[in-house]
Amino acid sequence: MMLKQPATKYTAFPPVDIEDRQWPSRTITTAPVWMSTDLRDGNQALFEPMNAERKMRMFKTLCEVGFKEIEVAFPSASQTDFDFVRKLIEEKHIPDDVTIEVLAPAREQFIRRTFESLKGARRAIVHIYNATSKPFREIVFNMSKAEVVAMAVTAVKLVKQLAEQNPETEWVLEYSPETFTATELDFALEICDAVTDAWGATPDNKIILNLPTTVERATPNVYADQIEWMHRNLARRDSILISLHPHNDRGTAVAATELGLMAGADRVEGCLFGNGERTGNVDLVTLALNLYTQGIAPNLDFSDINAVARNFEYCTQLPIHPRHPYVGDLVFTAFSGTHQDAIKKGFSAKGTEARWDLPYLPIDPADVGRSYDSVIRINSQSGKGGIAYLLETEYGVVMPRRLQVEFSAEVQRHTDQHGGEMEAAKIWALFSQTYLETVNPVRYVKHHLYEEGTAQGIRLTLQMNGETHELTGVGNGPIDAAVHALRKLGIALQVRSYEERSMGSSREGGDAKACAFMEVTQTGGDRECYGVGLDANIVTASIKALMSGVNRLATGGKNAKAA
Repeated sequence: MMLKQPATKYTAFPPVDIEDRQWPSRTITTAPVWMSTDLRDGNQALFEPMNAERKMRMFKTLCEVGFKEIEVAFPSASQTDFDFVRKLIEEKHIPDDVTIEVLAPAREQFIRRTFESLKGARRAIVHIYNATSKPFREIVFNMSKAEVVAMAVTAVKLVKQLAEQNPETEWVLEYSPETFTATELDFALEICDAVTDAWGATPDNKIILNLPTTVERATPNVYADQIEWMHRNLARRDSILISLHPHNDRGTAVAATELGLMAGADRVEGCLFGNGERTGNVDLVTLALNLYTQGIAPNLDFSDINAVARNFEYCTQLPIHPRHPYVGDLVFTAFSGTHQDAIKKGFSAKGTEARWDLPYLPIDPADVGRSYDSVIRINSQSGKGGIAYLLETEYGVVMPRRLQVEFSAEVQRHTDQHGGEMEAAKIWALFSQTYLETVNPVRYVKHHLYEEGTAQGIRLTLQMNGETHELTGVGNGPIDAAVHALRKLGIALQVRSYEERSMGSSREGGDAKACAFMEVTQTGGDRECYGVGLDANIVTASIKALMSGVNRLATGGKNAKAA
């Protein structure tokens, strides 16, 4: 049960004493060095770790995206991981511009086993770690600060010795003071300086110091303060790459990483779509595309984000949430009517060379391989803008504004009655039933135009109540003539507005068609509704639109399709 006074059990994380912090006024201008830990941290967090085939597929996906550093295994932890490293090296799966990384605890037997797995590699990062925070020192390991430092330094010296014994490989050392964010800053600095010195780091032989939020415990600004403090106080700063490895326990890993980069970090470790222990590692896809939408090249290619997502789901056997930033099935989708209307207007107003600044869309879906088909989706919360957008983009029907309002009410009634979502095909079917397939009480059969002096005459064949009627009428044009002809059946109406548009070729590749929209009202009445006609011939489309309007007036504006 949650406590009414949580302060009796939990303590707020103390702030960092750094009065002249610089990171709040900085901006990110370049992408960091990216390191994917999908095959290590991400893999060990799965209910069923990846087999060899899935591991290889994930590795190739990461290479295709553009990762140049990939943590591929914890080779001293299992034979499966050891064998995978050997397979990558022996079968030459590692591209020349990609460096593999492996993880090992700061203990001799694990480090030696790790070097065995890397024999013959062109370049490799050996990542060693030991926990440094007070609870781990005192509760888990029962070690003093000096003993913890000695443990790390001894491990680094062994890595250096083994690296010198295997000069065919270019070796890079990475060290993590595990539980860094819970470690006293002065002690974190002490152990990192000791490790840097033991490695003999220089500007040409840099060490990677990874400063992880092993468990996220504070707000992102506190992490930024910790990183800036280390950045400003580390010895040999020009010989160090500061790396971030945020976890997402508080749900702020992305923010913490971005602020950490502002605070002086050079490198980021994480996983695709935030996979990893507990609540996951920081999401590298979100980070990269956040940079992209600020005009910064992320140096990772998500042009086909759907393919990356499907490979990820196959390899990890984990689903991606439909609301996941940039990649979820619904993130480029608007159900809300006001949102749909704004998006539709944005697309209509955007020029081909204009900078991207569309309502509700921080990124062009096309840039990540998503089509506009999924931008607008219709449910009971949707409005005319989204419906109009789908009919225009999918079927070439550009509705007049008042028809948008009228038809959106039909869609609303349908979704209220049946529930769920309406895809473009269902909306088109409802539009056809409502306007194009109306046959009650009048069914259009054919017409013939003729000249009547300076006027236009029409012979109109209709069916009404099972009987065929041949009607004639004369007017100042085909529509006016047809209106006069209908009066002989007692149908008196007025045409309030008329528009015609070409639909272009159909979705199925057929011939171009004309679409006529006609707003009609009963003579002396106050109710108006639209009729729509579709035909290869514009005059025929107009006559069909008139008949559609007649039938909709007769049925109260409801669907007039025959049962």
